Amino acid sequence: MASAIIVCGSPGSGKTTYAKRLAAEFGATLLDIDTATERLVKVGLAESGHSPDDRDSEYFKRTYREPIYQALFDIARENLAFNDVVIAGPFTKEIRDPGWPARLSTRIGAPVRVHYVQCDAAIRRQRLLARGNARDRAKLEDWDVYIQYYGDEHPPAFEHVLVDGAGRPGQ
Repeated sequence: MASAIIVCGSPGSGKTTYAKRLAAEFGATLLDIDTATERLVKVGLAESGHSPDDRDSEYFKRTYREPIYQALFDIARENLAFNDVVIAGPFTKEIRDPGWPARLSTRIGAPVRVHYVQCDAAIRRQRLLARGNARDRAKLEDWDVYIQYYGDEHPPAFEHVLVDGAGRPGQ
């Protein structure tokens, strides 16, 4: 039976690099939240008169967050009929809910394991600066306010694999 590995963590933690490595190691389908939804989100934001690079406003979270995750899980469910999947995304609210993995497992019809990628905020900031992605601009312009959203980065409220994301890419 196929299974899903959720790779979560805050932006810049190294979750995409880690998820790619896991997918390659297990021969799994990689579903990255940005790759799967970025183009549609940009169009929707622009058409509604908002910045296409917004990922942090209350408008974005209220309008796009849930549909993005639901689309990602729908794609995962379809792929799980053929292959294991690795799903990469922040899942910041979900990791605070002890029952989330069990509900997600029921929704997608497969066992779910969570890997949480964590590293120091200063490293994450350096990575966001280095990648130069427009969707990170608001985070970087008001870093102190942005970093409060993630609090002190407590690991998930359920069983998980803790991954040290502080290493160099590829480690």
